[in-house]
Amino acid sequence: METEKILKELAVKLEAGDAEAVANLTNQALGENASAETILNDGLVAGMNVVGGKFKNNEIFIPEVLIAARAMKAGMKIIRPLLVEAKVKSRGKVIIGTVKGDLHDIGKNIVSMMLEGAGFEVVNMGTDMSIEDIVAQVRKDKPDVIGLSALLTTTMVYMGDVVNALKENKMDDVKVIIGGAPITQAYADDIGADGYAPDAASAVDMVKGLLGS
Repeated sequence: METEKILKELAVKLEAGDAEAVANLTNQALGENASAETILNDGLVAGMNVVGGKFKNNEIFIPEVLIAARAMKAGMKIIRPLLVEAKVKSRGKVIIGTVKGDLHDIGKNIVSMMLEGAGFEVVNMGTDMSIEDIVAQVRKDKPDVIGLSALLTTTMVYMGDVVNALKENKMDDVKVIIGGAPITQAYADDIGADGYAPDAASAVDMVKGLLGS
């Protein structure tokens, strides 16, 4: 099977959530001397782009996205060391976390997986992240974008505190996007965030737009 066919099949199997087939096809593509970068872009990312589009249009839902993301990880596990070795430049670095007092993580994890599937380097900070934790993470990882999530009206106010803290620490060159059930574009504007995404696919589009990638 020629490389192009393998990569098309890889994208289809990823969309279907077939992790075993994704791993096998990734190895087949490597056997045909396809580069890790080509496999990432023309196979894994291509498949996740379809998944993201369907999710955005309500053609599929969270369970299907999670299954596709798991399949993507099966391929990434194989090519990630090769990407590092080849020093393939990521589309940008994103750190993402749920703010202090909030332990919800499903939505944030889906955004994280879909960003990784779109070729971004993602640092998932987890939940209940304080200002101090976030500032320290920014200093350590020097991201292009920070994604903040909250599912509670009682914790969403903390997002504004984070944005202010970043400004105080002269980190306002880092783009901040926010999301979660109670969040709106008006709230994002109010606290000075760079954007609001109502769902994971929109978050990926927003990061691409903010970074021009």
